[in-house]
Amino acid sequence: MMKMAFLLPLSLLFPLLLGAVSLFLRSPRASLIFCSVGTVLTAILSGVSACWVFRHGPLSAAGGWFFLDAFSAYHLLVMVAVYSLSALYGIGYFGHEIKEHRFTGKTARRYTGLWFGSLGALVLALISNNLGLLWVGIESTTLLTAFLICIHPTPGALEAMWKYLLMCSVGMAIAFTGTLLVAASAGGTLLRGTDVLLLTELRTVLPSLNPMLLKAGFLFLVVGYGTKAGLAPLHNWLPDAHSQAPAPVSAVFSGFLLSAAGYGIFRCLPLIEGATGNSGWGRGILMAFGLLSLLTAAVFLVGQKDIKRLLAYSSVEHMGIITLGFGLGGIGVWAALLHTLSHSLGKSVSFFCAGRLGQIYGSHEIKKLNGIVKSSPLWGGGLVTGLLALIGAAPFVLFFTEFYLLKAAVDAHRYLVAGFFLFCLCVVFVGISRPLVSMAWKPWESEALPGKGSLFEGALVYLPLALLFLLGFWLPSPLNNVILFSRG
Repeated sequence: MMKMAFLLPLSLLFPLLLGAVSLFLRSPRASLIFCSVGTVLTAILSGVSACWVFRHGPLSAAGGWFFLDAFSAYHLLVMVAVYSLSALYGIGYFGHEIKEHRFTGKTARRYTGLWFGSLGALVLALISNNLGLLWVGIESTTLLTAFLICIHPTPGALEAMWKYLLMCSVGMAIAFTGTLLVAASAGGTLLRGTDVLLLTELRTVLPSLNPMLLKAGFLFLVVGYGTKAGLAPLHNWLPDAHSQAPAPVSAVFSGFLLSAAGYGIFRCLPLIEGATGNSGWGRGILMAFGLLSLLTAAVFLVGQKDIKRLLAYSSVEHMGIITLGFGLGGIGVWAALLHTLSHSLGKSVSFFCAGRLGQIYGSHEIKKLNGIVKSSPLWGGGLVTGLLALIGAAPFVLFFTEFYLLKAAVDAHRYLVAGFFLFCLCVVFVGISRPLVSMAWKPWESEALPGKGSLFEGALVYLPLALLFLLGFWLPSPLNNVILFSRG
């Protein structure tokens, strides 16, 4: 383990170094290519670290402040997959803006620097064993990604940025309070100094932690990180930020940034459950927030007129599903982890298609996308297929993750939870199916030229969708073992 420990600080420093180098590039196209290559190289480096963990066990570095186990390694792999796809997609997406002189060298340098900065911040959050460093990593993404929203400073983008910055900063301040309360709960133990913030050390003294302080801290963490994760009723920033950000940024937001904040909550769940004798108190909190998020998304998805806002509310729904899975426990955690990967891929591809269609037709209004499959088989077909996957249509893998979540609720004799979950899924299915049918079969009404794409762009869209389809039939043993190993 010691021989490979260098991988953890290297995984953190590498994207930060790339971000600094990117500031010296002059050509916008060179910046985009550099961004893509650098992101893929970071993914390879992180993949090596994760594979080592799955084969040999956890990695630790920096005096135990950095720690990568199966749970964090799994999220690390999902994160670099989303970032790599989005960076590669950005070459074509911003390439059209370069031709229109809207994406200049200065804009490209700012975009690439912020991109690598947010990537490094997420790596920090995922490899941190110290709860304070975990908070720093997630809070840093707030500051960095806020300016990615308004990479084109339109009035709508600026308003969305400030709403995101204000709400998430308040949320992160609440999460910081929760972090302090968790540390204070170890006051009666033998832990001293910064050891009270180390997750691995806190796990060794679970019976000695102050349960009242720990419960209070967990509540603050759920509310604080839940704001960043888009859990209702703390989700208000999310529709504006997703709809105003460029498509690669929206994909990163929905594909993993929300999951990273959720990771901050789920990372601390074993503490509260272990310290309270597995009473289910912490899981009950997660179930409540998960169900509320599902209900909120179901209500607001019906009648949406903007495709990117529809995808944003879909993210609220799926974060609710993932949170509910962790709340149910057992097979629900397995389903939530597989759902995290599936949602990240499906939502990223859907934002890719919605963003490109917005460029071609000058609008994200759903009524202007009628018959889009016929006029743009690549982007329109990808969007419709992505939406089918996201609403849990069989045989896509999200159908089966939702089925196993339902099974987890029934197995736990939580029949009201199961019924409520099923009701919300039905409302979401109907709410998204209506615009989906219009996009697939109504006559094409736009006067714009049909939207075409390259073979490379087609691969970025349809390979992830094909994977989601394939996983609905066959879950490879290595992936299943990784998920089983990751859930603990």
